[in-house]
Amino acid sequence: MLEELRITGLGVIDDTTLHLTPGMNVITGETGAGKTMVVTGLGLLFGGRADAGRVRADPGRAVVEGRLRLKGSLAGAVATRIVEAGAEVDDDGSVLLSRTVTIEGRSRAHVGGRSMPVSVLSELGENVLAVHGQSDQLRLLRPVEQRAALDRFAGPDHEKLLETYRQAYASWRTVVDDLADRRANARARTQEAELLKLGLDEITRVDPQPNEDDDLRAEVQRLEHAEGLRVAAMQAAVALAGGVEVTEDAPDATQLLGTARRTLEAQAQVDASLGDLAARIEEAATLVGDVSAELSTYLSSLDADPARLEEIYERRAALRGLMRKYADDVDGVIAWADNARTRLAVLDSSDELLEELDKERLRQEALVLDLCGRLTAARQEAAGRFSEAVSVELAGLAMPHARVEVAVVERSDGPGPDGADEVELRLLAHPGAPSLPLQKGASGGELSRVMLAIEVVFAGAGGPPTLVFDEVDAGVGGTAAVEIGKRLARLARTHQVLVVTHLPQVAAFADTHLVVAKDTGGAITTSGVRVVQETDRARELSRMLAGLPDSDLGIAHAEELLAVAGKEKRG
Repeated sequence: MLEELRITGLGVIDDTTLHLTPGMNVITGETGAGKTMVVTGLGLLFGGRADAGRVRADPGRAVVEGRLRLKGSLAGAVATRIVEAGAEVDDDGSVLLSRTVTIEGRSRAHVGGRSMPVSVLSELGENVLAVHGQSDQLRLLRPVEQRAALDRFAGPDHEKLLETYRQAYASWRTVVDDLADRRANARARTQEAELLKLGLDEITRVDPQPNEDDDLRAEVQRLEHAEGLRVAAMQAAVALAGGVEVTEDAPDATQLLGTARRTLEAQAQVDASLGDLAARIEEAATLVGDVSAELSTYLSSLDADPARLEEIYERRAALRGLMRKYADDVDGVIAWADNARTRLAVLDSSDELLEELDKERLRQEALVLDLCGRLTAARQEAAGRFSEAVSVELAGLAMPHARVEVAVVERSDGPGPDGADEVELRLLAHPGAPSLPLQKGASGGELSRVMLAIEVVFAGAGGPPTLVFDEVDAGVGGTAAVEIGKRLARLARTHQVLVVTHLPQVAAFADTHLVVAKDTGGAITTSGVRVVQETDRARELSRMLAGLPDSDLGIAHAEELLAVAGKEKRG
């Protein structure tokens, strides 16, 4: 729901804020006061084309801001799209949208305070807002949207069937495309597979192991420097634990540590702290003993083996040969082999596999065609119900002889992602008239009323939660005007409805009545918007009735209209 709309520097509107409520919001005002700018501002806020000619020279830019509160079935999807775009929804479930257009024609968009492409506003608008007016490219005039609307009207069971079909269609197309690619590119696939097999054979013969190049490098270093390592280890072992070269004049580390420990222990009774130090020296002697034992083991394992060294040289040469061709290191070569095995499975174009894929294609095609038939039958049944319901609504909208038909026809190019049907709304304006597509069979005023009738029928069947009707009552008066008001009020039970109207019979049904007033007192004409209630509202309706806001008779008539509308809404 749109809670607030602020417009600055657009057309005759200098700076005004509209506080919108759930239910039916009506916008009225004298001709030229700027009612259309409200709808224009809504269009800009939700990604519409920017017209620099509507920007006021002072301040040189138009800004439209709106606070959108997300709730209901669409809240999750809209919030997800906002987060994906890099913005955030406020903790209370609202988000601030903004669109700026300069007098030079530059345009900027913001969502949740973050700069965004205008296309993000358009995507949000498609989900939360539908504008109906004589000059708009109406949402329901697009064949794709007409089919989607009929699917929503058909009910939840039909939508489940449609989702099942879409999954089956996607699986079928995957198999079809895979089979076609394998057949069309069999030669190229075979050539690529042969190259991969050659590489795999070479790698398999060498059989590299993870981290093998690092392990061999370390072993080569030990073998190449075996003599130096032996001398160093021997000297360290002698220094630590003694040997034939150790004498009383040159004791080893073990002897020295033993002497130090015994000397301190002899004086420990005098000073206990020396006993603690003696204990630590004993720990050091134990550690020296462990290192000495390990050095002994190291010396016994150290062997200058020329044959082993030559074997490693050959092994490393083989690994380097693989790394020159396939990767920078041994682990990369192993990964290349794993990827090659996976790719070979994809490249398989054997007759046996093609035969299996063809069987699977036929099986899935049969399922798709079966689901297509069920979808078509469900759409045709829903089309009959829809046509009857819309035609009943049109009878109360000064089009008693008009009839809307829904044509469900087979696609010429076979099943698509949404089935095998094209859906088109057609209008029979009067008995004997040809059945024509809505955009061709209806005048501007008729088309607006047809759209209203369709939206009333679609109420509760999904779609945008906010509906805007820009002078849908054009060319209508009397009883038909009251009927339009009733239907808009009925629609407002499940949607937020914004109506720009010049008919008091329609305005009387409003839950919130906004008046656009023009100020010509200054050098520049400006307009603002205010909410009217009670007496002020009756005066506005009186102005709309007779052009006399202060007429006692006009006000009495307006109060009567308000009473009738209130009674109708309560009933």
